[in-house]
Amino acid sequence: MTEKLLSPLRTRPWPERWLTRVLGAGVATAAYVVCVPSGTVPASEDAPGGGVPLAVILVCLAGYFGRRDDLAWPLLLVAVPPAVLMYMSFESAQPLEWAFATLVIAAGALVAATVGRCFRPRREDPTDGLLCAAHRS
Repeated sequence: MTEKLLSPLRTRPWPERWLTRVLGAGVATAAYVVCVPSGTVPASEDAPGGGVPLAVILVCLAGYFGRRDDLAWPLLLVAVPPAVLMYMSFESAQPLEWAFATLVIAAGALVAATVGRCFRPRREDPTDGLLCAAHRS
């Protein structure tokens, strides 16, 4: 079971790949909806402490997808859904705050995905340690 949950997505069948990606985007969306009350911005007084659980969930999710998928997918799956919801909840007079928050979320997702990639299983290369593979006849 863990092999199925932790193996690279490129080795899985395409329906499983896309279902996993859609579920990841759904978890990121649900985390934003649960952690940030509707109609408030994360930096307001109405949302005390909602940013910390949201950040923990998004970092863990980005690390998971960073381990399993290519580097661009965690950005699309983890950073884009909260950014879109945040854009809808921010007032139109706050584009700079939205841009900064989106940049922070995207940078955090890329850093967590990069760290997650470090935990990928390394494939054994039969040519490791060889200085020259050419044979002279």
